[in-house]
Amino acid sequence: MTLSQLFLLSPRGDTIIFKDFKGNVPKTSTEVFFRKAKFWDGQGGKDAPPAFHVDGVQYLHVKVGGLYWVATSRENVSPSLVVELLMRMYWICRDYFGYVSEEVIRKNFLLVYELLDEIIDYGFPQNSSTERLKQFVLMEPMIVKPRLPAAGSGMHGGASGPTEVIKSVLDTDRTGAREEIFVDIVEKLTAIFDAAGHQKSSSIVGAIQMKSYLSGNPPIRLGLSENLILGRRDQRALGSFGSDADMVMLDTYSIHEGVDAARFDSERVLELVPPDGHFALMNYRSSRSFRPPFRIYPLVEDDMYAGDKLTLYLRLLAEYPATKTATAVEITVPLPRSVQRVHCETDAPNESKLLALPGKGAFEQSAEWREKERKLVWNLKNLRGGREHTLRCRLTVEPGTVESTKRDYGPIMLQFVLPGKPSASGLDVRYMKILKEEKNYAPSRWFRVVALANSYQIRPH
Repeated sequence: MTLSQLFLLSPRGDTIIFKDFKGNVPKTSTEVFFRKAKFWDGQGGKDAPPAFHVDGVQYLHVKVGGLYWVATSRENVSPSLVVELLMRMYWICRDYFGYVSEEVIRKNFLLVYELLDEIIDYGFPQNSSTERLKQFVLMEPMIVKPRLPAAGSGMHGGASGPTEVIKSVLDTDRTGAREEIFVDIVEKLTAIFDAAGHQKSSSIVGAIQMKSYLSGNPPIRLGLSENLILGRRDQRALGSFGSDADMVMLDTYSIHEGVDAARFDSERVLELVPPDGHFALMNYRSSRSFRPPFRIYPLVEDDMYAGDKLTLYLRLLAEYPATKTATAVEITVPLPRSVQRVHCETDAPNESKLLALPGKGAFEQSAEWREKERKLVWNLKNLRGGREHTLRCRLTVEPGTVESTKRDYGPIMLQFVLPGKPSASGLDVRYMKILKEEKNYAPSRWFRVVALANSYQIRPH
């Protein structure tokens, strides 16, 4: 059973969560489903069945917790299994949040996306146990007290936040130090490619995070990009920019409870008295297309001298400027059970391995076969932009399984950390003001952008 998309809709048809696994169903599927389900057979009061087809796409859904939980597929999947999976997702959210409502999902949407990444892998359900999920998903939920739903809830889910903090890889600990403030834009990118290397879909989940060491805890004001579009229904900037490429578009977002939501909607200004500790000022999700900083090209070749051996090549291209350095690059390739032994060789030493980078260390790489996990893992440290590296792996497979092994390996997953502007979403902080009336007050201000825990999924066939 493989799914193409999974999404959650409000009773009004607003898209709260949207996950595209394969890129083979149009993104307008949310509108198609809602229109069909709301006016089934032209009768608004008659409920649509749990499964129906529209233009070759199978729609399967349940309505629970006041929301539509919907999965799509172009395959003839079992409706009972998909409905059971959707109900399991609902109960997992219940386990995490205490109860489920539109407000709860909106304020915890980053955590919901993290859960989806573990529950479904490239459209294949793999884990629906709350206890097992808690071993991998460490993000803490924001607990929302039950209350009657407010009329006219906006895309940002109200003025109350904050939402979850994406754990930043950047060290902001300053024991005993004061008069410093850190603002980080941290983004988790996901892109899906086909076997030919063509990008099928992409999404960005990000957060503006702050940590303040300012004495007296003065108010902080941040001005965001003037071309920022908030939600798909934002009409503010229609005709204001030359094209969509000039806009920074966020599909959904939530802001800290201390921020004036009305002022942010009109002026794109975030102003608040920062609380103690590391906190999320704003969380957001964008389906804006971006150019991936990495490309991976897999190739599997038969061994002409041995019928039970294959050679897997992974070619990695770092397509970002040479002035940037990616750290903690990890490529994971799941291999089928037909693979018995794996021997890996990294490419020969070159100048990139011998060059020590100021404050970054020298380039290093290693590869290993984790047999218990059935995963091939390739690690690279301090990888400069513009470089290319190749991993060569000799696979010994069970007799008669060469063709199935070539077909069933993957999807390939890649994660890394890449600091530096601009952010993939295009979101930027135009200015930061510290509202403290004190002469000669000049604290240190640190503004950083980092692409974090990026994952790319590539099906070999």
